[in-house]
Amino acid sequence: MSAFHLEHLQTVLAVVEEGSFDAAARRLRVTPSAVSQRVKSLEQSSGQILLQRTTPVAPTEAGSVVLRLARQVALLDADARSALHADEGDGAVALAIAVNADSLATWFLEAVAPLAVTGRVVFDIHREDQEHTTSLLRSGTVMAAVTSTSDPVQGCSVEPLGAMRYRAVCTPRFQADNAIEPSDLSALIRAPRVDFDRRDELQADFVRRTADHADPAAQARHFVPTSSDFARSVVLGFGWAMLPEQQCAAELAAGRLVELAPGSFTEVRLFWQRWNLASATLDSVTDAVRRGARASLHPFGRP
Repeated sequence: MSAFHLEHLQTVLAVVEEGSFDAAARRLRVTPSAVSQRVKSLEQSSGQILLQRTTPVAPTEAGSVVLRLARQVALLDADARSALHADEGDGAVALAIAVNADSLATWFLEAVAPLAVTGRVVFDIHREDQEHTTSLLRSGTVMAAVTSTSDPVQGCSVEPLGAMRYRAVCTPRFQADNAIEPSDLSALIRAPRVDFDRRDELQADFVRRTADHADPAAQARHFVPTSSDFARSVVLGFGWAMLPEQQCAAELAAGRLVELAPGSFTEVRLFWQRWNLASATLDSVTDAVRRGARASLHPFGRP
C-alpha cells in the first residue's frame, strides 16, 4: 500500500462531513469528478471500500480508520498553522466533540466558551447519550467525548470529570393527583413519566429501585428529546422525571417542583476521553473541560 496523500485525506474528511461528493466539491473548490477520483484512488491504494455511497455518505469500517487519520492530520496541520501565524488572528482550528445532552444544557458550553470567543477554535459538537459517545470516538467522527465509559477507547486517554446528580421531581399538583407519597412510592408506577428518548433508562432504574415488583415498561411515557424542553415538560406537569440538580434547584426552592424521594439522588459518573495526540488545541480544550467539570460536578464518592 502506498503512502497516504494529504489531498486524499482532506477529500475523504470533506465528503463525510458534508455528506455528499457534490457538497465536498463545493467546500474544496474542485469538481465533483475530482472528488470522486481522489476517493477512488485512495480506495484503490488501500485495497478497500472506504465510503458507503449512501445519503448522507458514511464511512465503512475501513473508512473509519482513514477518517480518524484524516482528522488527526487536519488537527496537527491546523495547530502548526496557528503556531506559525499566531499574530495574524486567523486559521481557526476545528474540533469535533461528543457531549451528552444534560452536560450541554448545564455546564459544558460555559466551560469551553472562552476558547470559542477567541475565534481560534470552532466546535463541531455531536449530542449523544453519555453511554454511546465512545462509538463516535471509535469511528473517528469525534476527537474527544464526555462519556460514562471509563474504559479507554483504543488510542485514547481517559480521566474522571465528576458526577452529575439527578433528583426525582414533579409538580406539587402532579404528586397530589397521583397520590405519590415519599414514604411509599408504589403509586409511582401508575403515574406518567417523562423520558428523554427510548434509550433513557434513568427513570426506569429509579422505579426498579424504589417501587417493589414494578415493571417500568408498563408506565405511560412522554418522550421529550431536548434537555431544556425535557425539564420544562416536568415543570408543566407532563409527568415526573429525574432532572440534573442544576436544572431543578431553582424550581425546587421556589416550590414549583417537589422531590419524590427527598435526600435521595442518582449519580451518573462522567469521564473525558480524547485522542492520544500531541495537540496544543486539544490540550487547551481538555484544560477548559477539566476546570468546568471541577466547578459544576460532584467529585466521585462525595456525600
